[in-house]
Amino acid sequence: MAEFFPDVKPIAYEGPKSKNPLAFKHYNPTELVEGRSMQDLLRFSVAYWHTFRGTGSDPFGPGTMVRPWDDGSESVENAQKRARVAFEFITKLGAPFYCFHDRDVAPEGATLAESNKHFDAVAKVLKEEQQRTGVKLLWGTANLFSNPRFMHGAATSCNADVFAYAAAQVKKAIEVTHELGGENYVFWGGREGYMNLYNTDMKRELAHLAKFMHLAADHAKAIGFKGQFLFEPKPKEPTKHQYDFDAAACLNFLRANGLMDKVKLNIETNHATLAGHTMMHELQYASDQGVLGSIDANTGDLLLGWDTDQFPTDIYLTTQCMLVILGQGGLAPGGVNFDAKVRRESFEPVDLFYAHIGGMDAFARGAKIAAAIRKDGLLADIVKKRYRSWDSGIGAKIEAGTVSFVDLEKYMLEKGNADKNESGRQELIENLINDYL
Repeated sequence: MAEFFPDVKPIAYEGPKSKNPLAFKHYNPTELVEGRSMQDLLRFSVAYWHTFRGTGSDPFGPGTMVRPWDDGSESVENAQKRARVAFEFITKLGAPFYCFHDRDVAPEGATLAESNKHFDAVAKVLKEEQQRTGVKLLWGTANLFSNPRFMHGAATSCNADVFAYAAAQVKKAIEVTHELGGENYVFWGGREGYMNLYNTDMKRELAHLAKFMHLAADHAKAIGFKGQFLFEPKPKEPTKHQYDFDAAACLNFLRANGLMDKVKLNIETNHATLAGHTMMHELQYASDQGVLGSIDANTGDLLLGWDTDQFPTDIYLTTQCMLVILGQGGLAPGGVNFDAKVRRESFEPVDLFYAHIGGMDAFARGAKIAAAIRKDGLLADIVKKRYRSWDSGIGAKIEAGTVSFVDLEKYMLEKGNADKNESGRQELIENLINDYL
């Protein structure tokens, strides 16, 4: 079979001193971090939609990407060829996983039946390539936002027929994900939200979204799909206010609708910052409540402000991510998915390699730095010392629920005043983190 990236050899680990831009400086798949190989810990995944369907278009101009293998058509044959290109890229990169939306991999037909037929034809090639290469499917999902039928949402649409169409589309996407051995299935709201509350029955729409997820979970059980369901928060874009605003909103929704035992969260950096949070905040919030399932690894541009989906190269960011991920023992069956796209100006095929190599190296460095911080225990000791008043005495009684307001009043009347606060040592801690970078 002809190579589509003939000038690129399989990307190898050459170490920090290497000057080769097509080599890993820090990501060594077999190197152990806290007893696990980097490959097993990080579980890197290539996002099909940005890497193989991104055109480089923006609101001010058409696409710029040079993709010699793609004839630009929406034919099934072109989609099948694109799938083979994808697996050559993924295997040369050395990533163990990939992710897709149904409409990324296969063209939409004039009817649902035709769309399903197209999906099956491309899924056949995907399965062949998975068997040939050993690359696995981290997760699948359905595109319920691009087609004009979803202008008012999908599961939250005011049109019951659109809800039914979305359900049929998700049914098929779950079945194909199951057939391909996918380890997760993602719900991303896309247009599940509102632009104007004057014409919106929010209570009804949220009830419909919950019904949709329960129906999906029921079907997964019926066909024997045991993969993890993931819910991805995003505050805005394309709607003004999306129902999956942030981790807290998603968790409130899951709890209120009896879905906590069925769905975890897939957290994305750029979505976290759009919600006014840091990625570490969203990860920690989800992890503390046992629902951090997977992450979309990218970053935004603070000078632009929208969802730019850039590759993560900030070592502070990846270190913060890995402190949380290591703290909960990893992400499996989730992983680190590069939901990121090369810049409009980076239009040559080789730029796809440079981008992913940089992201993988950045997370490898973050993993090693986070592991070193955890091993030394200095950060953990600072936190433990800061909260030591809760480990005994009145603090322990409060946490144990053995005191009332009356008891606490009596305690303070006898003591007279609270003990003095101690410094938070923020600058010291920031300096400490810098010592490891």
